[in-house]
Amino acid sequence: MCARVRRYAIGTLGDHAGVLVVDETGFLKKGEHSVGVARQHSGTAGRIENCQIGVFSAYARRWGHALIDRQLYLPKAWTGDTERRTKAHVSKDVEFATNPQLARAMVSRLLDEGIPCAFVLADAV
Repeated sequence: MCARVRRYAIGTLGDHAGVLVVDETGFLKKGEHSVGVARQHSGTAGRIENCQIGVFSAYARRWGHALIDRQLYLPKAWTGDTERRTKAHVSKDVEFATNPQLARAMVSRLLDEGIPCAFVLADAV
């Protein structure tokens, strides 16, 4: 579905003057069963909280913008716990990666797909 949205967004907005915008955000959680949930720093909350962290990429240009990719950050507590991964159906192929590593991989994948852009913007990630 993400690839479909991306094709539509780039088909509508795509331009060599466009930019990729990469950032992370936190989703506060109460429980411990959602994939990737852990006590970790959330910029959304401004402190360490029980949350999930996602890395997102948007495409923007003068006439509009759209989210075109995403990746859930998995803390070491998740990537190193086989039983927990199995219960949550997390693929064995998923390895620990920092948010900057996830962002770099995302940008590389998007550029390899031929997404036209003048430059990449990012915040803390």
